Amino acid sequence: MESYLIAVATMVLIYALLAIGLNLQYGETGLINFGHVAFFALGAYTSGLLSIKGWPWPLTFALAAGVAALSALPLGLAALRLREDYLAIVTLGFSETVRIVLQEERQWTNGVQGVPGIPKLYASWGGSVSGPALMLTLLAAVGLAALATHALKSSPFGRLLRAIRDNEEAVVALGKDPARYKIQVFMFGAALAGVAGAFYAHFLTFISPEQFVPLVTFYVWMGLILGGVGSLRGALGGTLLLVAFLEGSRFLRDLLPGVAEVQMASVRLAVVGLAIILFVLYRPQGLFGAAGDSSMSKRPGRRGSP
Repeated sequence: MESYLIAVATMVLIYALLAIGLNLQYGETGLINFGHVAFFALGAYTSGLLSIKGWPWPLTFALAAGVAALSALPLGLAALRLREDYLAIVTLGFSETVRIVLQEERQWTNGVQGVPGIPKLYASWGGSVSGPALMLTLLAAVGLAALATHALKSSPFGRLLRAIRDNEEAVVALGKDPARYKIQVFMFGAALAGVAGAFYAHFLTFISPEQFVPLVTFYVWMGLILGGVGSLRGALGGTLLLVAFLEGSRFLRDLLPGVAEVQMASVRLAVVGLAIILFVLYRPQGLFGAAGDSSMSKRPGRRGSP
C-alpha cells in the first residue's frame, strides 16, 4: 500500500509540473497550448536515451529541459501571428507530429517497441529507498517551479504577461513588444514539461510513443479548469483532485459488477467531462480560485491574422 501511495504521489507531482507550465502559458499569458504533451515526450526521450548511454541524470534533466524549450521556439513564433483557435490547432498538430516521429524513428527511439531499461533514479539505494527519494526530489522540483512562477507573477514581467492576456493592443500602444514575452513564456512552460518528462521516464523506466497521446494534455487542462485557471494554487490543487479521482475511481469497479475496465475508463472520462461543464457554468474561477477572478470568463476575444 505504501508503494502504491508513493507512486500516485509521484504522478500527481509530475502532472503538477505540467500544470504549472501550462498555467503560465494560458492562465497568465492567454496562449492556448493543446500540444503540451509534445514537450513532455521530448523531455522523457532525451533524458531516457542519454541516461541509457551512461550520462549522469542531472545533465540529462538539464538537456531535457533545453531540448523541450528549443522545440517550443517555432510555436512561440507562430503564436505571434495566430489567433487563439488557430494556435490551438497548430499546437495539437505539433504534438501529433512529435509522437509520429518518435513512433517511426526506429533507429533512435526504437519505434513502437519503446525504450526499456531506463535507469531509475537512486536505484543503487535499494527499492525501499529509491521510490521515496525520487518523490522527494520531484517535490523539490515542483516547489522550486512554484516559487519561480510566484515570483514571476509578482514581478513587472508577470504584470505585463497579464496585460498581454487581457488586452494585447493596449500593450502595443504603450510601446511594449509582446512578441518576445510570448516566446519566453512558451519556452519556459515547455522546459517545465521537459523536466516532468524526464522524471516520468526515470520513474517508469520504460517509455513508448503510446504514452504521449493528446489525452495527457487534456488531463492537464482538466486539472487547470477544476482548480482554477490563472491560479498557481488552482493548478496544484486541481491536479491533485483530478489524479485522486482518476485513481480512486479504479476501485469503483468492485462496486459495479459487470462493468469492464475499458468501460470504467469511459465512465471516468464522462464524469470528469460533466464536472468540467458544471464548473465552467457555475464556478468558472475553479474550486481554488477567488470569486470574480476567472481568467476564462474575462478573457476577451483575441484579434490577429490567421
